[in-house]
Amino acid sequence: MLRGFILTVHILLALMIIGLVLLQRGKGAEAGAGFGSGASGTVFGARGTSTLFSKLTAVFAALFFATSLTLAYLGTRSSGEPNSVLERAAQAATSTPPSQSPPPVPEAPVPEAPAKN
Repeated sequence: MLRGFILTVHILLALMIIGLVLLQRGKGAEAGAGFGSGASGTVFGARGTSTLFSKLTAVFAALFFATSLTLAYLGTRSSGEPNSVLERAAQAATSTPPSQSPPPVPEAPVPEAPAKN
């Protein structure tokens, strides 16, 4: 239950980070301004969006790392019950008492070989 919730949050954080990174403008985006793109990046202001997006990306990345560490911890913690069919079979084989084996069969005497002349 807890693992599923954390995994859902982890996936949503990953998608938000991808979206924020794609929305940010790179350092070389201003190079196009000299060729006629003009003020296309000033819709939200010159510095406002990049600072907000970069801060949000840092926060989401920190949360992503925290959920990664939490999932790793939960994944390595062993519960008392077996997870696979083989583990269940091994546990069942060790927990059942050994059945009584049949009494040993007495060995028949081996006839001696006739002596050669």
